[in-house]
Amino acid sequence: MSNPYRKIFAAPGAKGFSAAGFFARLPIAMALIGIVAMLSQTHGEYWLAGAVSATFALANALVSPQISRLVDRFGQAAVVTPTTIISALSFLALILATNQKWPEWTMFVAAFLAASMPSIPAMVRARWTELFRNRPELNTAFAFESAADELVYIAGASLSVGLAVALFPEAGMLISTLFLALGTAAFILQRSTEPKVRIAQDQTAQGSAIGRRPVQIITLALVFVGSIFATAEVSAVAITKELGQPSAASLVIGVYAVGSFVVGLILGAFNPKMPLHRQLLIAVSVLAVTSLPLLAAGISVPLLALAVFLSGIAISPTFITAFGLIERRVPDSMLTEGVTWVMTGIGIGMALGAFVSGWVVDNFGAQNGFWVSVAAGAATVATVALGQPSLAAERGEHVSDELPQPAE
Repeated sequence: MSNPYRKIFAAPGAKGFSAAGFFARLPIAMALIGIVAMLSQTHGEYWLAGAVSATFALANALVSPQISRLVDRFGQAAVVTPTTIISALSFLALILATNQKWPEWTMFVAAFLAASMPSIPAMVRARWTELFRNRPELNTAFAFESAADELVYIAGASLSVGLAVALFPEAGMLISTLFLALGTAAFILQRSTEPKVRIAQDQTAQGSAIGRRPVQIITLALVFVGSIFATAEVSAVAITKELGQPSAASLVIGVYAVGSFVVGLILGAFNPKMPLHRQLLIAVSVLAVTSLPLLAAGISVPLLALAVFLSGIAISPTFITAFGLIERRVPDSMLTEGVTWVMTGIGIGMALGAFVSGWVVDNFGAQNGFWVSVAAGAATVATVALGQPSLAAERGEHVSDELPQPAE
């Protein structure tokens, strides 16, 4: 069996934009948990840390689809460059406000402005789609990107917490901002793989991608998935601190996505033939079931790490199928926006999960934070199950999910 990943990276420019995109998207994982780690240490209150983190995530959830909509109309370089500059400067302001003990409202303002950070995962997937549109290699590319997203959470969240604990509270956020600035610059400078601006050819392709039912369903489902992410991170930080081993939080968060990373790569290599909407239902069902052991995982750090590891095995398959469905359910002229709405769902979920789980931890204890994960898992299954008829229809038609095979 030939290596499908070697095949996709043989395309001109693929290695370059994928590598740059990896570093540019590290702040997605680093910033949210970095804000929590930074403020919980400097101000000692999880509610404030969760609220500032939620401000950033919710604002980004509202703004990033509009940025991506502009990208679809004017191109990546023209839009991503100025928005990244604003975001990086705002993150620096947030770090300074924390370090200098400025009034709390300044932190919220800085977090709000930092939300202009563009959705790099959407930009990367748009480039892969430009290379392999309507070809089976696209599923492999999406699988790789979903596995890369997992690696971002493994490396990003763990690195952010580890730096904040080992060096100084603002260290994680400082490195995150550096990755955002340099990684995005390297990505944008690679103009040869930038997708062409595509003009809508008919009236059904006008408007916003969020107006389409499949995008609405997948976005809502990933709101709950994002809540599971954030709850695991906040609860892990709180439980390890309660157990007297705060430095172990980075290890626990690091193992969260290891299983999912491996499963995602395998799924991309074998390219299952089952329709994507059914694959998504199976993936989120596994995600819900594996959240249950978290309720009894606060006894020790090894047990917590094991439960968190198990809870993450279905994340990458969920991402792969979700993005695959979006690529086949929206017109080419709004692909970047459609992918960004899905990423937005994750961001909204992480914001709500961080806030709700932070409140639960403060009021009911660290271990009870995982009840948020269980509830979110059940809601994810319900959303995808009820949305199966809409997810099965491709752009208004009932068409097979299988991509056409190349001619022999």
